[in-house]
Amino acid sequence: MSESYDLIIVGGGSAGLTAAGLAVQLEARVALVEKDRVGGDCTWTGCVPSKTLLKAARVAHEMRTANRYGLPAIGLEVDLMKGVMHHVRDVVAEVYHGESPDALRADGIDVILGPARFLDPHTLAIGETTLAARRFLIATGAHPVAPPIAGIEGVDYLTYQSLWNLDSQPSHLVVVGGGPVGCEMSQAFGRLGSRVTLIQSRPRLLPRDEPEASRVLAQVFESEGIDVRLGARVERAWQDEDGIHLLAGGEDVVGDTLLMATGRRPNLEGLDLERAGVTYGEDGIQVDDQLRTSQRHIYAAGDCTGGYQFTHYAGWQAFMAARNALLPGTSRGISDRVPWTTFTDPEVAHVGLTQAQARDRFGDDVMTCEWPMERVDRARTEGDTTGFLKLVHQKDGTLLGTTIVAARAGEMLHEWILALDQGLKVGDVAQAIHVYPTYATASMQAAAAIRVGQLLSGTSGRVVRGLARLVR
Repeated sequence: MSESYDLIIVGGGSAGLTAAGLAVQLEARVALVEKDRVGGDCTWTGCVPSKTLLKAARVAHEMRTANRYGLPAIGLEVDLMKGVMHHVRDVVAEVYHGESPDALRADGIDVILGPARFLDPHTLAIGETTLAARRFLIATGAHPVAPPIAGIEGVDYLTYQSLWNLDSQPSHLVVVGGGPVGCEMSQAFGRLGSRVTLIQSRPRLLPRDEPEASRVLAQVFESEGIDVRLGARVERAWQDEDGIHLLAGGEDVVGDTLLMATGRRPNLEGLDLERAGVTYGEDGIQVDDQLRTSQRHIYAAGDCTGGYQFTHYAGWQAFMAARNALLPGTSRGISDRVPWTTFTDPEVAHVGLTQAQARDRFGDDVMTCEWPMERVDRARTEGDTTGFLKLVHQKDGTLLGTTIVAARAGEMLHEWILALDQGLKVGDVAQAIHVYPTYATASMQAAAAIRVGQLLSGTSGRVVRGLARLVR
């Protein structure tokens, strides 16, 4: 006889963990089923190891360039990879400790390890064990895929999943893909001492971000010795005693290590979704605005639905899905205003509409303000003046989007996320007191420049100046 639950969650990554945490707080009987390791990509092969590696790479870079701060530069010519990867694995283990099966079971969550498959819309099989539930949430994530390049199947290449098995320094790392993963890992390995060639088929890096952000990042990469090849599609790949060859942009690029950072595909294989009556396609499971699938008692959230591929979005969706499954009423679980940050140095952060998207929607009512980080005192004290803050807004000050390229862009972005979510205008941010000296001073400065410009333009400007003359 199968056990019965209020909610069974398939997938123990960031989405599944978030949903399980909410469900147990609501005193629901909840089971979390994971076929591999609890924690998913974020803990084991994504956010946690990559950001740890980026920190180590930045420290190495600052040691080599310490003369910028009046200190002696320290050369690092040894193979750093073994020690750095040991540190990365230690940090991963620390994070995993708080989300291990034992830790989750202590919180009242039943954890079942093994591949799951649906027997029918209300029953799940994990090996010889069968489980039943009133509600299900599918949160199985996604996996990396390589594009259809001739010969790629005969080449030893890494993805963001297998990258963390490296214990020796690549002599020449070739990275295919100029999105967030490709950019972050290119800079990290370059700073750790590898020669790096970054191949991007599109005309610029980070194509979802503002073109100005792409240009700044490309300039930084080139200044650090990264060979950036834009508009270079990989046509063929092969491997011989000289290394791994890629024919890209009409040239033969040869390296000893290849990282493919070219996209992901939802993890749906083996779930037998047909037996559950759940509709899906190559792009993922189809869901409505409340994250229901074609079966109203089965929900899906995160990367397996084919939407934005971010840990924070997956967690937010899973929270909403669990809320919709276990509480009266419904909340929207799809957002067209998802923020993101690429954790290069400088970071590239974005929320809302780009300038081009805003112009398409609102035409001539769109205005922009681009505030250089060179005008921010904290950035000067830190030697991090590369970058800018760009605000896209309507003439009345209604905020439409924000892009920040700066050393702390991911942290600076949050007040603009809140401003968009709460319908605040640029002037509202300008009126809030910001701590000095911080990177966020840029937000106040840019917002104030816009607000003062509004007050002093047109008829209102003439009135304000007239009042000022009277006071004098």
